[in-house]
Amino acid sequence: MKFAAARTGLLALALLSGTSTLASADVVLRLGNDTDPATLDQHKTSTVAESRLLRDLYEGLVAEDAAGKIIPGSALSWEISDDGLTYTFHMREDARWSNGDPVTADDFLFTFRRIMNPATAAGYASVLFPILNAEAVAKGERQAGDLGVAAPDPQTLVITLNAPTPYFLQLLTHQTGLPLHPATVESFGDAFTKPGNLVSNGAFVLESFVPNDKIVMRKNPQFHDAANVQVDEVQWIPFEDRSACLRRFEAGEVHTCSDVPAEQMKYMKENLPEALRIAPYLGTYYLPVKVAKPEFADPRVRQAISMLIDRDFIADEVWQGTMLPAYALVPPGIDNYVENPPELDYAKADLLDREDAAIALLQEAGVDPATLDIQLSYNSSENHRNTMAAISDMLSNVGIESSLNEMEGTGYFNYLREGGDFDIVRAGWIGDYSDPQNFLYLNETGVSFNYSKWSNEAYDAKMRAASQETDLDERAKLLAEAEAIYLAEVPTIPILFYSSRALVSDQISGYEDNLLDHHATRWLSLNQ
Repeated sequence: MKFAAARTGLLALALLSGTSTLASADVVLRLGNDTDPATLDQHKTSTVAESRLLRDLYEGLVAEDAAGKIIPGSALSWEISDDGLTYTFHMREDARWSNGDPVTADDFLFTFRRIMNPATAAGYASVLFPILNAEAVAKGERQAGDLGVAAPDPQTLVITLNAPTPYFLQLLTHQTGLPLHPATVESFGDAFTKPGNLVSNGAFVLESFVPNDKIVMRKNPQFHDAANVQVDEVQWIPFEDRSACLRRFEAGEVHTCSDVPAEQMKYMKENLPEALRIAPYLGTYYLPVKVAKPEFADPRVRQAISMLIDRDFIADEVWQGTMLPAYALVPPGIDNYVENPPELDYAKADLLDREDAAIALLQEAGVDPATLDIQLSYNSSENHRNTMAAISDMLSNVGIESSLNEMEGTGYFNYLREGGDFDIVRAGWIGDYSDPQNFLYLNETGVSFNYSKWSNEAYDAKMRAASQETDLDERAKLLAEAEAIYLAEVPTIPILFYSSRALVSDQISGYEDNLLDHHATRWLSLNQ
């Protein structure tokens, strides 16, 4: 297979762009983001907020258009072998780094070897485990040279897989597939991400980063498609308080908000109907439980807690109808899955009946609800706080005590990945690609995103078998069997399926709703 790849008006413009009253003033786009990044090292990131920034700074072998469809990126074309195991990419000759260096196959070879180097400690390395020997290299069991990536010449990159992977091109649009400038990384070490050091190959280059204020990027004149990039400067502004972004949006100080305060949904629908964007989104909102703690070690206790949570109330009242109740981990509409996916068997049961069943399960496990005192932790956001407050009330219906613990957002997910102490914590997973494996691998033993640290040999065996299965229907069955094992033990408790919620100014063109909620600034323009 082969793929080819008036005076008052001017014053108002000056106030918005913050530059000049001249008609040729720079186009400045101000975008609200969920939080500041913990890092801009694409091998150490884990959040959607970070991926938005990296999508502007870098371009992988393939990219996505405004609608989320795969298009050529740093590679202009590629071939896939008939057995689906070998991908041969041909680099575009006009691909350049922001310092003018050519983007070569060797840059990607360096990048893929770095992410698999155990010393890098890349939590997301597992995304690329379909590459031949990748997992063994990441575990230190094989050498970097054994990785199934080769650069026979500067314009050709060959990637060999362990097994046919129908979503592999989608994988390469993830931040783990974004290239690094080898000389910069080798020269500056971990400091390569700092403004002035960072060399990127995407539509923008990093100019400044002031924590809790903004990240400024400038249009990259070396980008191969720079002539079609309509924005000169993009400012990414962090808003853990979604209401603050709403206020600044209404004041004309930001052009988008990446999320919105759910409790003000009615207000936004009435006052900002054209700006409010709600669309299907490939993601799950869930609660990891620290299964190693004695009070949560018994799956019956976790099931009882899950039964007590009124997901319909949370979806309808807390999130104002912008989320869907979830009784499974894999979201609906995903590709490569069974027709009738498994779900918790009390999904359609009456809540009062579920409360009775939860009490019975606790009694069976020898646990008095009054002896449970659970800390419910979450990252800063009024939406998360309101969700956890609602869950606390629901647990109290059977005598379970709980308290809320709000944590600062910037290092939150790193804390979870590194085994931080918690009882029950809020997490969310947005699909990196449309395949159930991307959600189910979160529960595999040893995966850094397995925040609960649950380990189940039968589950791991199903996931291993699925990774080697070439028949897509049989693979889907194995993945469904794995999800059924997970649902029987609920090491994490699924609560909601996401929809994307954003505010987008009517001055912006090129913003297209898509399932992964990806909106690279290179596709946007500002109508002034």
